[in-house]
Amino acid sequence: MMKVIGITGSIACGKSTVTDYLLKLGYQVVDSDKISREALTKDLDCIFQVEQLFDCVENGKVDRKKLGRIIFHDEKAKKQLEGIIHPYVIKKLKQAIQSCQDSVIFLDIPLLYESHLEYLCDEIMVVYLSEEKQLERLMKRDHIDQDYARVIMNNQISIEEKKKRAQIIIDNNGTIDQLYDQLNQFVKGLRK
Repeated sequence: MMKVIGITGSIACGKSTVTDYLLKLGYQVVDSDKISREALTKDLDCIFQVEQLFDCVENGKVDRKKLGRIIFHDEKAKKQLEGIIHPYVIKKLKQAIQSCQDSVIFLDIPLLYESHLEYLCDEIMVVYLSEEKQLERLMKRDHIDQDYARVIMNNQISIEEKKKRAQIIIDNNGTIDQLYDQLNQFVKGLRK
């Protein structure tokens, strides 16, 4: 029987490093952020709906930075966008699960708990990083100030809360080698 493992965390916690490593080990990883981007770049119905609600589409292209600034400061706008994108993403995730031929599939879903997608997974893995390190990485990675970084982080369930809910914790507060060692131990257990 196939096992579906959701991978989540909070922004700038290192999910991409984890998923890249799992891909390198030969596992199938479905990236929900990539599917979301697809919804805003390829799916004409989603793009049309976004254009009707938000001032961020020019010549049929969604300006994602402009859209991000709108939704991070407006809860109603955020919910409207989620109402457009989430059905598309869920449909694509379910298709990937149904078509998977492997014994394990990983679903990389940064907002797994916020979107209430736990039901898609047999187990949930949280990539954990302290909030202080998360803030530092986010500011550096996205070239943003502390206030805006906190706004983004506060739009998600805290990493501490996610850690409490998960069945699998991968601690990313150490070195890259320590992260890979944890993942190697985890996949060794999967193979048994």
